[in-house]
Amino acid sequence: MSEKQVGTVCVYCASSERSPAVYLEAAARLGKHLATAGLGIVYGGSSLGSMGRMAAAALEAGGRVTGVIPKFMDELEWGNKNLSELRIVEDMHERKRLMLELSDAVVALPGGCGTLEELFEAITWKRLGLFFGPVVLVNVNRFFDPCLELLANTVSQGFMDERHAAMWSVADEPESVAAAIEAAPKWPRTARSFAAVR
Repeated sequence: MSEKQVGTVCVYCASSERSPAVYLEAAARLGKHLATAGLGIVYGGSSLGSMGRMAAAALEAGGRVTGVIPKFMDELEWGNKNLSELRIVEDMHERKRLMLELSDAVVALPGGCGTLEELFEAITWKRLGLFFGPVVLVNVNRFFDPCLELLANTVSQGFMDERHAAMWSVADEPESVAAAIEAAPKWPRTARSFAAVR
């Protein structure tokens, strides 16, 4: 069981319109699933790619979706104007910080370097006791298998403590995410005491 009741989920996903249909469809399924489960969504605010599909499906299912987008992206007209709320921030750093601050859990769909960077930052925040919620990777089409192998290697090679392997969990399908969030092990408030591997 997670430490607190989860009400809002931060979703990291891609803006690419060229990714295979299986990923775009999974994003839409996740949006519908989270909305149906009564969970609010915070995401990067784009109308493109998996981001746009996820947000549209969630809104269509009656969900609340908040986008957070840097000013320069909004000026490029990448922002989704159909959201429950679109917050315009100064830069990428503020965007990532606010997305986590507004959320009780993190979910990562397959994506590019931005998605992966956000995912690893969330895991790092959790390790340092700055974020305590569940972190769930949606392993559509086994996309995250190499990432999970790399994370396991950081533990086996002593770069992270064995306890750090509990910081993330995996859902094989979008419809399993709410259950994965609910089943996530409680992350201790004493996380900083073993953040450094000694």
